[in-house]
Amino acid sequence: MKLTFKFLLTLAFVITVVLGQHLKDDEIEEKVNELLNQMTFTEKIGQMTQFSGTNKQYEQMIREGKIGSLLNVIGAEENNRLQKIAVEESHLGIPLVIGLDVIHGYRTIFPIPLAASASWDTVLIRKAAEIAAKEAASAGIHWTFAPMVDIARDARWGRIAEGAGEDPFLGSAIARAQVLGFQGEDLADPLTLLACAKHYVGYGAAEGGRDYNTVDFSERTLREIYLPPFRAAVNAGVGTLMSAFNEIGGVPASANQFTLRTILKGEWGFDGFVISDYNSIGELVAHGIAKDQLEAGIKGLTAGVDMDMEGRCYTTAMEALVAEGALSEELINDAVRRILRIKFKLGLFEHPYVDENLQKGLILHRDHIQAALDLARESVVLLKNEKNTLPLNRKKINTIALIGPLADDKDAPLGTWRCEGKREDVVTVYEGLKNTYGGDVTIIYAKGCDVKGNSRSGFNKALKAARKADIVVMVMGESADMSGEAASRADLNLPGVQAELINVIAETKKPVVLVLLNGRPLTLSNVESKVNAIVESWHLGIRHGNAVADVLVGDYNPSGKLTVTFPRSTGQIPIYYNHKNTGRPGDPNNKFSSKYIDLPSLPLYPFGYGLSYTKFKYTGIKVENNRLTTSDDLFVSVNVKNVGKCEGVEIVQLYIQDKTGSVTRPVKELKGFQRVALEAGEQKTVQFRVPVQKLGFYDLDMKYTVEPGDFSVMIGGNSEDGLTTAFKVVSLEQEEKEH
Repeated sequence: MKLTFKFLLTLAFVITVVLGQHLKDDEIEEKVNELLNQMTFTEKIGQMTQFSGTNKQYEQMIREGKIGSLLNVIGAEENNRLQKIAVEESHLGIPLVIGLDVIHGYRTIFPIPLAASASWDTVLIRKAAEIAAKEAASAGIHWTFAPMVDIARDARWGRIAEGAGEDPFLGSAIARAQVLGFQGEDLADPLTLLACAKHYVGYGAAEGGRDYNTVDFSERTLREIYLPPFRAAVNAGVGTLMSAFNEIGGVPASANQFTLRTILKGEWGFDGFVISDYNSIGELVAHGIAKDQLEAGIKGLTAGVDMDMEGRCYTTAMEALVAEGALSEELINDAVRRILRIKFKLGLFEHPYVDENLQKGLILHRDHIQAALDLARESVVLLKNEKNTLPLNRKKINTIALIGPLADDKDAPLGTWRCEGKREDVVTVYEGLKNTYGGDVTIIYAKGCDVKGNSRSGFNKALKAARKADIVVMVMGESADMSGEAASRADLNLPGVQAELINVIAETKKPVVLVLLNGRPLTLSNVESKVNAIVESWHLGIRHGNAVADVLVGDYNPSGKLTVTFPRSTGQIPIYYNHKNTGRPGDPNNKFSSKYIDLPSLPLYPFGYGLSYTKFKYTGIKVENNRLTTSDDLFVSVNVKNVGKCEGVEIVQLYIQDKTGSVTRPVKELKGFQRVALEAGEQKTVQFRVPVQKLGFYDLDMKYTVEPGDFSVMIGGNSEDGLTTAFKVVSLEQEEKEH
């Protein structure tokens, strides 16, 4: 699709007008207060109310000032029509803010967030969010309910697909990139989206990996593991947060004054607004802390939830409570003030309507499709490559047997929460290989089995195809609906009879490449030894097949690294790299140590793991100064050399361990990473700078502190392997005394 000169002029004019008239912060506050003073109680509650979809009743409520926001209304023309009702037919003309779950693309669908995180490429992740914002904004959307920044240590939880994995440091870096991508330099830019960091907080720690389930952890774990990505989003300027479904230690997140008011709005100074998750305020009744919707609404409002998504709990019945002195109207005024502030920052009062011509030049633009391909390639993780089975040798392969229920599936690559993604936009693995090889290689396709179910009727056809081929590529995994919201799984093996089909094909003794499509880590112990290579391709979006084909044939050298641990068995879960040692660390030679008697304690594939078609050698780790004060920066470097025969990208990772503390510390914590491109034979010195203040933790009094003591630092290609050295942190007082 080509952008016309006329379109570019129109776009430039729109942006110039909007940005040129953008209000300053003090002007916004003045206008917010003026408007607030004119509002009736009904209109205030209306601003705090969001409904899904639209109908004649909702349209009348908009006229009456009873709805301030809608979600799931798509299309510039339709949204302009609804906006016109709000702006031109209501008492005060306050515009609507219209939201949509734009999670990993609008129409140009990118890899699911868990896949994208495996790229460790915050620049490209930010670009993907920018593109999603442009496409969605051109369709009349103002607000996305993304990024999801929940840390997830349990692969059974379906929504692990929507986040950046298990690590708070990497999760924070990606959260920042996504917020900056969605919101751009200025929210008033008509091609940006208001971002929403979700789900605040601890949703990824749902007990048993069961969605919506109970969460219970210490305040230290809350602050050190689950809060950092949210704080990174706030520091990046995110305009909204979404309160979660779960409880934390007996207090539901959507009624939790400690997390919402004390930490978010108090300690962090967040001046945007908080929206509930879908009816999460109403669900306080089911949680058992409210007797009815009105009481639920009071608890949600008191805790700090400013807008109620589809709960119908913020009502004019609250006016009587205000008159009686049982509820402070200032709580309501504060919520409305926050909502209006964001609407002004979005430029909705000055420019409430979207240019209906923008969409034609932006949706599925060729640059967007190329970016989707780029991120898809970088998201692929090579997990196994026995005897250099990959890349496929063009000169020695005449026939490929392409087997599996997802080999020619156009739905699964779109993944969960695919917004306006269409099946017809998707390139399958089958199509990708055909496009790559043309007519030079014969590809025999056999589905073999379904993703789910027990039918083996396709086994014989698959077996015949394998026997005729030089190599077998099996495309297996999860359908799109098997991960995401309300898609928790108790068993993480390949579903249905897929593992059985792999074992049958393996008996042919033909080399087998397993390509996985999935939204979470799977347990592969029952098939890992049966195949020669494993390519983790996740759900990569509309250019899935092209990206996988490029990796299989060697046109792209895989560089992805896991951002979540792959367990050997579901019984190992929760499993994550930054665990504590315990008083009896696992020791295979000591019966009375922390381990399993029927399974190794180590995962199948650790956090940060991923292979390449080349090899990287690490040497010469060096700390610039091994004695530091709490006000210093740690500078540490390592030499990384490409000792293979082709160019490649290595994701160099830095981990720190605080050897002794007043509270127990993890065995290691990620504190830095860099993507480093190296030609064959090339060596680079990679240097990291880590402020010592970033090495702290929450002490016995729950105060953030950096304690003097001994530290280890490890640099390598994953969380298990690397070079190690040491340094010491001393107090400023000790340093002054000794010098």
